[in-house]
Amino acid sequence: MTYTPPINDILFVLTRLIGIEKLAALPGYDSVSDDLTRSILEEAGKLASGTFAPLNHEGDKQGLKFSNNSVTMPTGFADAYKEYVAGGWNGLSFPESIGGQGLPATLAMPVQEMLQTANLALALCTLLNQGAIELLSQHGTEAQKQKYLPNMVSGAWTGTMNLTESSAGSDVGAVRCKAIKDGAHYKVQGQKIFISYGEHDMAENIIHLVLARLPGAPEGTKGLSLFLVPKFLVKDDGTLGARNDAYAISIEHKLGQHASPTCTMSYGDKENCYAELVGEENRGIEAMFVMMNNARIGVGLQGLALCERAMQHAADFARSRVQSKPLKTNAQKGADKPVTIINHPDVRRMLMSMKAQIEASRALAYSAAFAIDSEHQERVDLLTPIVKAWITDLSNELTSTGVQVFGGMGFIEETGAAQHMRDARVLAIYEGTNGIQANDLVFRKLSKDDAKAFNAYVAEMHVIAKQCAAEQGDDMAVIAATLLTSLGHLEKAAAYLLHLTKSDMNAAAFAAVPFLRLFAVTAGAARMAEAALISTRELQAPQDFSADFLESKIITARFYAESILPQTAGLLPVILAKQQGVITMPESWF
Repeated sequence: MTYTPPINDILFVLTRLIGIEKLAALPGYDSVSDDLTRSILEEAGKLASGTFAPLNHEGDKQGLKFSNNSVTMPTGFADAYKEYVAGGWNGLSFPESIGGQGLPATLAMPVQEMLQTANLALALCTLLNQGAIELLSQHGTEAQKQKYLPNMVSGAWTGTMNLTESSAGSDVGAVRCKAIKDGAHYKVQGQKIFISYGEHDMAENIIHLVLARLPGAPEGTKGLSLFLVPKFLVKDDGTLGARNDAYAISIEHKLGQHASPTCTMSYGDKENCYAELVGEENRGIEAMFVMMNNARIGVGLQGLALCERAMQHAADFARSRVQSKPLKTNAQKGADKPVTIINHPDVRRMLMSMKAQIEASRALAYSAAFAIDSEHQERVDLLTPIVKAWITDLSNELTSTGVQVFGGMGFIEETGAAQHMRDARVLAIYEGTNGIQANDLVFRKLSKDDAKAFNAYVAEMHVIAKQCAAEQGDDMAVIAATLLTSLGHLEKAAAYLLHLTKSDMNAAAFAAVPFLRLFAVTAGAARMAEAALISTRELQAPQDFSADFLESKIITARFYAESILPQTAGLLPVILAKQQGVITMPESWF
């Protein structure tokens, strides 16, 4: 259960596919350099592998204790979180004016990846807090920013997102939690469920961001307002005051993530839950979407993290597990001894499938972070549902593959392989199910401005394919040809769906998930092709990366092109089939 941060691969993405010089050229980021980047990654890697990772499996086994409205975290979690805070890691990408370090999101993302890979249950707390900070930074009053942000940025206080209720899950507009004005502030009353880190003992205060409905507010999302509800009231001088009327009344017993508290929160049981309005009345969903979109990319990163952890775990096992003799040709003689299972072709196939898709998804996720730093909002909007849905779907698939590599030992909890699979299952569900992400892609992001953002992205992928085609060698020829073929599938599917969104919304929605997959697999292929192109050129005179590393990039990219990318040929007819019979079939037939 050890974890080795993939610093070389992260550095390759940052320095070659994105370019540190491009980051440094962005306004406010002129201090970014290769040396700074490497230093950040190495120090964060030490925290992840040395402090967070050793607690992961034990935390899962030990679980949480809930008593008297309080949650006790597993042994070592609070100390690990304090070390994280002391290192200033929470404020990495926030402005210096509120206590942050003013570095780009593109550098903060790999830090989060390593922490999530090391111990997702613990690192989830940091992800949510960072989303809450971004929300308050954009929608809070100056007084709220001064009062709450410094301690949230440092990590001394943590933040939560409170949307879900028993009758309001994906349908956020069904929220019934109430709020009333009480002088200069408000009071909130109601319950929220599935609130991650709604209660814990790692920070001295918790700042809840709660969607609630004011009297007379319109129905649906247009009638929701957003409120800041502190666990402990905060005095004007920033010190903590009395306990607020906001409590966890239970925690969930879950399939996975046993060491992260998922709470049922009750607000205003004594009708005295102090709250502050964030933004304007009845416009809370607009503010909350800042945190939701931040979290969606963050959850995609969690998917990448569990894929990486499962692959490392499976590869370590495959290198040590001796089982069966190797396959031999007729020309080979002699009774060979049993070998480690990594020598068997099907195990290699599984590991390579994991490796290739992890590298593709890492490059795609980091490119979304660079779009954030570049303030290229159309690109961010386009990539957000893809990063969230595709990579979390992969986390379910690849953690299952990891269990398969272990064989029967993977089904036994003591090996830890099953934990990755259990922890991954919710990622495709929370922060908007992956079906919702696909609908968002098709009905909002694809069709916006006559597919302007989509067409620009596809045009960039065509340029990469042409550059690969112009390069010498069989590997690049195969990579270029398969990418061009899949781009044709993607363009045909997009044109068809653009028509369907105007003529048959049910059919468009039916095809949304396979379309997202087709888009994502193709986008991942473009990133892999670019990596292979760069590696091919650098092999002539390797400097920062070894020849072995660069050759592995080319082999992995070709594997992706030949073994992963052909999925697009199968997805296209699924998208083009309207499936009217399924849509109109009586529900009793299911």
